Amino acid sequence: AIQISTTHQRGGLAIRVGRTQHPLRRREPTTEPRTTTRTRRTYSTCLAQASLCCCCAVCCEIQNRLLSSLEEGAVGEQREMKGVTGGTGRTTRLGLGHATGPSMRSSMMRPRRLRCVGAQEASSGAGAGTKTAKRKAALVKIGTRGSPLALAQAYLTRDLLKERHPELAEDGAIEIKIIKTTGDKVLSQPLADIGGKGLFTKEVDEALLDGRVDIAVHSMKDVPTYLPAGTVLPCNLPREDVRDAFISPIGDSLAALPENSVIGSASLRRRAQILAKHPSFEVVNFRGNVQSRLRKLEEGDVAATLLAYAGLRRLDLQDKITRVLSLEEMLPAVAQGAIGIACREGDDPMLAYLDSLNHPDTYTAVLCERAFLTALDGSCRTPIAGHALRGEDGNLQLSGLIAHPDGVEVHRIDNLTTSFDNESAVLLGEEAGKMLKEKAGTSLMDYLNKEVEGFNPNQAPTK
Repeated sequence: AIQISTTHQRGGLAIRVGRTQHPLRRREPTTEPRTTTRTRRTYSTCLAQASLCCCCAVCCEIQNRLLSSLEEGAVGEQREMKGVTGGTGRTTRLGLGHATGPSMRSSMMRPRRLRCVGAQEASSGAGAGTKTAKRKAALVKIGTRGSPLALAQAYLTRDLLKERHPELAEDGAIEIKIIKTTGDKVLSQPLADIGGKGLFTKEVDEALLDGRVDIAVHSMKDVPTYLPAGTVLPCNLPREDVRDAFISPIGDSLAALPENSVIGSASLRRRAQILAKHPSFEVVNFRGNVQSRLRKLEEGDVAATLLAYAGLRRLDLQDKITRVLSLEEMLPAVAQGAIGIACREGDDPMLAYLDSLNHPDTYTAVLCERAFLTALDGSCRTPIAGHALRGEDGNLQLSGLIAHPDGVEVHRIDNLTTSFDNESAVLLGEEAGKMLKEKAGTSLMDYLNKEVEGFNPNQAPTK
């Protein structure tokens, strides 16, 4: 039998010729270096491919051919050799004396191509690497928080981009990257005590600035009135319903709840408006994503809670709603129901994509509300509500509110109007803020300013 083995000590090749044993069954002398079974089997297969016979001259020729082939493809390292028979695709193993018949004798005279599996695998790996290298990088990387609602908003953004830009409809053209924010990690404390709503956007904005993502999708009500240097927010998607939803297993409205009921809400805006009408109620901190709040409600932690109707709609959880509150009952947060998408300043490709998604009416209304919030120096420690929209006459209308956190004072303005354009919207928001400051008087404003002294997440950092 002929056996080919590789010597691990020196990396050379040794070919042995025996008389009686099959190559796969021949045992190595204990004094010689060990060879792997896998290598012996594979090389023996190659010998079988060379059409063995019992003629010593032929065996010598086979040895020479094999040495030449192996030296070319496997010198210096251990290689696997693979032989495949003509049309069957099956590996054949033949020992001496098995080659009979005219076809086998004639095949002896034809050179056989010995294929090195090791080289083939390396080539295949190189091809795979080339394929990976050729794989197109994502054209747009979307940064988002990981909550179900945040992901729903990111998916909506992705789908709109695909609809309007064919190149983004290809597989892998858009990638969504989840970024954990401080606001998601710390749930045991009120937002006002840990840094405000800006903690839901800070880490996402950092990923935008350092290039990990190309655009950042935010709930606009979580976005501070300042934007980090180097970023712009040129796009608002069409706004959802801005109203709040009342959810309770024991009553169909706030008025139907018994006295001293416990209401779960982390929003000072909601707290102030609830306590202004129901001073016997207790409003407790109630944070977490929508699903966790609903679970706490079902477990009986509180008698009721209020959530944004827009978020429940986006999560397809309308069936959980007991009643949708009117704007007279509960004025919404500034920019509630709006999705904002930011990108890096000067990033023309992203700016072009976002321009195609922007909803002008929503954008103008949100500009007005955020100018109103800025004029009031509003933060998450300040109970402020505001809502702007296009009226029936086509003009912009704004209603706003500022209150004491305990609801003992509530000051509101309604239906201020101006022409519907961005510049007029900003001016109206600023004017409405000044009006409410005067209406609230120095007593409330001094109290609110004291509460936020040294801390206002809606003001741009000084450093």
